[in-house]
Amino acid sequence: MDFHSYSSKCAFSSIEDIKDKNVTIMGLGLNGGGLAAVRFFLKKGAHVIATDMKTEAQLKPTVDALMSDTSLPLENLTLRLGEHRIEDFEKADCVIKNPGVKYQGNKYLAAARAIESDLSIFLRFTDCPIIAVTGSKGKSSTVSAIHYGLTQAGYKSFLGGNITVSPLTFFDEVNTDTPVVIEFSSWQLADLRGRGVLKPHISVITKIVPDHQNWYGNMEDYLADKRLIYADQGRGDYSIFDFGDDEPGTGPAAGGSWGNLFAGESKATVLRYYDRAPEDVSTGKSAFYGVWQEKDSDGRFVGKVILPQMTEPETILRELSVPGDHMKTNVLNAALVMYLMNVPAGKIISILGSWQGITHRLQYFHSWKCDSKEYKFYNDSCATVPEAAAAATQAFGKSVILITGGTDKGLELDPLERVLTSPNRDEKTVKALYFLSGSATDKILPKLDDAGKTYYGDFGSLDELLTCLKTNLEKEAAKAEKKADDRPADATSEVIVFSPGATSFGMFNNEFDRGEQFMSKVKALF
Repeated sequence: MDFHSYSSKCAFSSIEDIKDKNVTIMGLGLNGGGLAAVRFFLKKGAHVIATDMKTEAQLKPTVDALMSDTSLPLENLTLRLGEHRIEDFEKADCVIKNPGVKYQGNKYLAAARAIESDLSIFLRFTDCPIIAVTGSKGKSSTVSAIHYGLTQAGYKSFLGGNITVSPLTFFDEVNTDTPVVIEFSSWQLADLRGRGVLKPHISVITKIVPDHQNWYGNMEDYLADKRLIYADQGRGDYSIFDFGDDEPGTGPAAGGSWGNLFAGESKATVLRYYDRAPEDVSTGKSAFYGVWQEKDSDGRFVGKVILPQMTEPETILRELSVPGDHMKTNVLNAALVMYLMNVPAGKIISILGSWQGITHRLQYFHSWKCDSKEYKFYNDSCATVPEAAAAATQAFGKSVILITGGTDKGLELDPLERVLTSPNRDEKTVKALYFLSGSATDKILPKLDDAGKTYYGDFGSLDELLTCLKTNLEKEAAKAEKKADDRPADATSEVIVFSPGATSFGMFNNEFDRGEQFMSKVKALF
């Protein structure tokens, strides 16, 4: 891939210099980033053109929110919707780029005098400690747990980035004592290449699996953008990487693991996370520094830490409220960040033990009683890679009713297919299986047919799927009443989890809209 490098020089010499400048914002969107950028630059005195290929009707929620904001000088705003005009880019003093738009081959961006993003503007003109998180799996849960933990510990912390909150929304509220937690997508990191503005005090790369291969084409290019998160860190900073092995066939072409490659490149103090105790760590002879998981004498989960200046490990995490082994990794990384921010271990255990998770990530939101049985609904709509959906089937310690499927992202579907086609699938992980339609579903269903597995769908809408689900559950309840004496001990409670493991382009605006619609329709029908 031809990586574009941006200028280290900004179109604005200061925030005050924004006044009276012409700013074109490329991508008004529905996720809040474009709206935040318009508000920010209008309030700073710029003349703003907001342009988007989506029509005004498609962007109605954003347009309505913007035009009803009486605090804005709307006379300085031009909306250019349903099209881009080359002159809006040529004449602008600066173009604010949407991270979902490739620079390569884009004639509008090529015509721009200067290009920035909301994140590059924030990083250029603030001086607050940055905690930066990227990765393939678990980054949203990790940043949310970090932010929750720091806030509960007494910090005035802010959370932004890929989690759909632009840091420009809290630009005027931060200072040198305000930790800002930012989730970075690979695209947002790519928009910072060459600028030299991302110098986080702490960086974290969560578990790496193939993602966005329809954009990048290979893992090396995908990870080239991820590696920018620690590229400009230095002594006194911390980089936190995986210590475990990569999924088979997904590691670096030169061999080894991505975590080891990252560790060899970072100039910061490198710490690692692991799902078990590293070798010799209990003897004090290990070269490992970071956090790991183990079980105490009663068989309960414990998270421990050891840093270079420590002579013996310390426990910083115990039992959690959120389900899933993968969540233990995410929350343990949050605990490590809190520890590096000088929060005492006992306080970390108490705070993170009560964290309830976040919207659209294994989010418990509804229960439904059908005769003597209770069904608990979980929304995991932000599971957009097969590995995440596979992990969701393992998260509850019992078999689940899984709603999955959608649009292919160019990823290998093996992790999910292995779970769904395993000989003991029905007994161990998935009791019943429902599919939304899409190209990923089209690839999975023949494998299920070959394995002789039962499933429902594919369904062209959530309404169809949920109606079928309810009908089946009611039939099952009626049969169970006739065989009440044969019912298993745990049959009074079951889990229904919506974990697509794919996108749903054409059916929903994005994974957040997908999750909101799922929760709304479940509550209406059940």
